[in-house]
Amino acid sequence: MAGQYILAHDLGTSGNKATIYDFKGNLCASVLCEYPTYYPQDGFVEQDPNDWWRAVCSSTKRLLQEAGIRNTEIAVVSFSAQMMGCLLVDHCGEALRKMIIWADTRSVEQEAEMIDKIGMERGYHITGHRLSASYGGAKLLWIKENEPDIYDKAYKMLNAKDYIIHRLTGAFVTDYSDASGTNLFDLERKMWSEEIVNALDLRMDLLPEVHASTDIAGGITPEAAMEIGLLAGTPVVIGGGDGSCACVGAGVVEEGKTYNVLGSSSWISIASKTPVFDPAMRTFNWVHLDPDLYTPCGTMQAAGYSLNWFKNVFCKDEIKEGKVIGKNPYQLIDKQILQTAPGANGLLYLPYLLGERSPRWNFQAKGAFIGMKITTTKADFARAVLEGVGYNLKVILDVFDKTYPVSDVVLIGGGAKGEVWAQILADIWQKPVLIPRYLEEATSMGAAICGGVGIGAFPNFSVIKQFNSINKTIVPNLKNGELYNKLYKAFNVAYNGLLDTYNMLNMND
Repeated sequence: MAGQYILAHDLGTSGNKATIYDFKGNLCASVLCEYPTYYPQDGFVEQDPNDWWRAVCSSTKRLLQEAGIRNTEIAVVSFSAQMMGCLLVDHCGEALRKMIIWADTRSVEQEAEMIDKIGMERGYHITGHRLSASYGGAKLLWIKENEPDIYDKAYKMLNAKDYIIHRLTGAFVTDYSDASGTNLFDLERKMWSEEIVNALDLRMDLLPEVHASTDIAGGITPEAAMEIGLLAGTPVVIGGGDGSCACVGAGVVEEGKTYNVLGSSSWISIASKTPVFDPAMRTFNWVHLDPDLYTPCGTMQAAGYSLNWFKNVFCKDEIKEGKVIGKNPYQLIDKQILQTAPGANGLLYLPYLLGERSPRWNFQAKGAFIGMKITTTKADFARAVLEGVGYNLKVILDVFDKTYPVSDVVLIGGGAKGEVWAQILADIWQKPVLIPRYLEEATSMGAAICGGVGIGAFPNFSVIKQFNSINKTIVPNLKNGELYNKLYKAFNVAYNGLLDTYNMLNMND
């Protein structure tokens, strides 16, 4: 093996993060190159794939230069990327229109059409997901019905990383994890679902070859090598969707292992030999980077968003003071929370600022504070926000606990930096919370390990234990757990009691 380093690209919503790791798991360098998102009208959210390519080329060159690494030292390139998009390209791989990305909501009529023709429960048991406008299938159906000329000219439907892989190698491929975010993929058979494609009268030939994430798509072509600054022939391993890559980066590579990403949104996911089909369809399933595993998952909309909202609306003084003394305002908020008792003086927060996906699947839900008294303080409100997110995540965790009893939870993402929140989560869930070495590099690290496994540098995904070892364990407080258990029941009763109110409030939206 000529090269000594792994180059991983993480094509996110706001930009491409390029990273280089050595074979011992050390992060050698990281570069972010941003690109725009386009909003042609309300509910329409698109990106130009040419912007991705420019970002990948630019970040690669900058990364090699800043790291002082020659292109001959790159052993493999692999990918993590945003999921659930729809990009149509011609035979040459040229984009026929901008990609409709995951955040786009234009396909609500197509969602209803899918539910009518397939049935929600049938669709859930084939794909592992609810049938939804969020996924690539509904977006493809929208293009067919609204832009038939583009649909007829199309050769393949790709996701973000698939497009870049084609630019690098000439191959039209995707992996199991990205395929499982289309609503067109048979999750257990690991192949495109003829039943769904035929029911929607879509073209099967539009769907690319499906591979394991660790498969090599090909070598970098001489033409692409000139543009990107890498060596022609460098192997390109397909990689996976960002959620599945984060799963590996968090160290969740064995059956029953569990992690939580605590970012603007938040999700809990486990590694499982089989999909988890929740009778209430509260959770959903991806394919793991390891093709022998799945990643059952539940995602909430406003986790870090809730804390950020609270900071911006109620903590002007903390923001101002933080600038003066050189501290993050979240540290000052945490300091206040430590002066309050668990349970926030009987105050509950329902974290539905953006409606909710899993576990509620209610886009009409609204945020709420319940239980205010004359003695309620701003610090109580701050604690209630953190606790409310914890209760909502516990709903997801409880689903998985019934199938795979969860022993502990690895915590990653920006929210994992605050030990106060980690302790609150441990106490609500009554499970140890494990804090790894790298908190915000999980997706790129998962892609890097996928690349290493793909070229045989690593025997399997268990090498992540060396890459991202556990630095700290937060032990749950049993006494706090008893209190939180009572409040968790009240949290769920409060949500159900407000359902009619949400509907009434939405009349004014």
